[in-house]
Amino acid sequence: MIKKKKGEKGISLLETVIAVAIMGIIAVAFLSALATTSSARAINDERTAAKILAEGILENIKAEDYSPTYDAYDAVDPPEFAGYTVDVSTAVERNGNLEKITVNVYHKGYHVLTLEGYKINRSPLISP
Repeated sequence: MIKKKKGEKGISLLETVIAVAIMGIIAVAFLSALATTSSARAINDERTAAKILAEGILENIKAEDYSPTYDAYDAVDPPEFAGYTVDVSTAVERNGNLEKITVNVYHKGYHVLTLEGYKINRSPLISP
């Protein structure tokens, strides 16, 4: 049996309840911050993957020969980007010497990213 010395007090029930409440508030704040960070990281990963995919498709289109008669390019979705779909559209500008390419990336049906670029007709002019 523990003997108390005169003037010594133990922890009261009220002090214990207050301490547990403070720890609970701290735990809720920590878990809320953790959930927000996790959600932000998932969104960032999704956008990064979409950007890599769109840039790759845009560069492949730019590497092809210039032809102002293309209405749209066929974008191939690589297997490492499962769940992502791509829509590519073009518009000819500046007397047919400039082509605007728009790449829209979707993940699980939701729009994630739009990337635009231009393709220039670099073929030399043939003079008679």
